[in-house]
Amino acid sequence: MLIKHYVSLLALSGLSLLSHAQSFNKAKLDSLLTTLASHDKAMGSLTISQNGAVVYSRAIGYESLNGTTKTPATPSTHYRIGSVTKVFTATLIFQLIDEGKLTLDTPLATYFPQLPNAQRITIGQLLSHHSGLHSFTNDATYSTYFTQPKTQAEMLAMIGQGKPDFEPGAKFSYSNAGYVVLGYVVEKITKQPYAQALQKRIINKIGLKDTYYGGKTDPKRHESYSYRLASSWQAMPETDMSIPGGAGAIVSTTTDLNRFAEALFAGKLVSEKSLARMQTITDNGFGMGLMRMQFGAKRAYGHGGSIDGFGTSLGYFPEEKLAVAYISNGQSYPLNDVMLGVLSIYFQQPYRLPDFDAKAPTLAATDLVPYVGTYASTSIPLKITVSAVGATLQAQATGQPVLPLTPVTKDVFSYDAAGIRLEFAPSRHEMLLKQGGGSFLFTLE
Repeated sequence: MLIKHYVSLLALSGLSLLSHAQSFNKAKLDSLLTTLASHDKAMGSLTISQNGAVVYSRAIGYESLNGTTKTPATPSTHYRIGSVTKVFTATLIFQLIDEGKLTLDTPLATYFPQLPNAQRITIGQLLSHHSGLHSFTNDATYSTYFTQPKTQAEMLAMIGQGKPDFEPGAKFSYSNAGYVVLGYVVEKITKQPYAQALQKRIINKIGLKDTYYGGKTDPKRHESYSYRLASSWQAMPETDMSIPGGAGAIVSTTTDLNRFAEALFAGKLVSEKSLARMQTITDNGFGMGLMRMQFGAKRAYGHGGSIDGFGTSLGYFPEEKLAVAYISNGQSYPLNDVMLGVLSIYFQQPYRLPDFDAKAPTLAATDLVPYVGTYASTSIPLKITVSAVGATLQAQATGQPVLPLTPVTKDVFSYDAAGIRLEFAPSRHEMLLKQGGGSFLFTLE
């Protein structure tokens, strides 16, 4: 399932970095990936490239698990990249702008007048998530049809039925619907299916060998399935790729993603002016197709992605000419924390490898009573209901699924797959939610 809102993976501004490292501790990076794999914390591929050359590439876990048949992942494994697709879509749009075929101010009504506020929504607002178009992936009904094929007409009708979230340009709200529509705009102008425009304008142009518009997973092509960890890795349902389109339907490898980022920033795909617009951040860390990712004093641009059980991070550091791509097809440890470890090791920052052998406290049902209740926050419009089922503590945010929590220490619980940490202070009737670099105080109602 497409993620509703993707938080910058590299919001680690508190670090003080050294100058760019000429070498890094590859053995330590190997140890990080090995411990993640051996403890069933992650499966996937990592590639680091500098100055156009691969300096590190490794895969862990499996691209396919079918009973006793296990196909190990390799750096050539193909993964669904989710919302990193949006960078490709934005690139296609800016190519058309460079060719004078549309502008950032072109109204959406030029192509799809039937959509809400189409006369007042611009291409630029779609690119920067300021259109107000309601994102269909936020609806509860999405889970009832995301595995079924949809035509463009059906998708447009569905998007058209959604009530706008706000007036065009009024504010930022991450919208998968906006980028699905941008993909359709590409098709209208080029008179080609999105897959063909992608092939001609990006893939063939820069020589990508393992990137394409996805379909039903084909293990014969070394396409990976995605998994979630229960008592073992369990296969996740597959989104039908007719639905995410220009918002999330591309399949690629970590090596190809790095090549794409390098080509984009080398001026091989769009003009210098267009690349600058892609990097111009308005709010929430987003520009027009690119996100700003901060690692201490160093700045990267890229995007994150999530679809089914896949998680992706692509970042490019222009000053260092460094590209880092990580794609996971199974994670029970936060992707953000994996990237923190990777970058800390690469930039020779102090970093302690995670200790997954440390024993979590054993709690009885009676130990969980002080945490149970509904918590509200004045900083975000969200309530979290904490409940106990036997000796397991659970948390459920408004409109979201129930998450089983793992005890870390006294009064501290986590849900590692989403990078969530809950720190309780029962005597004060408070709970601190930590996720994605942010901390939010909640009070027991």
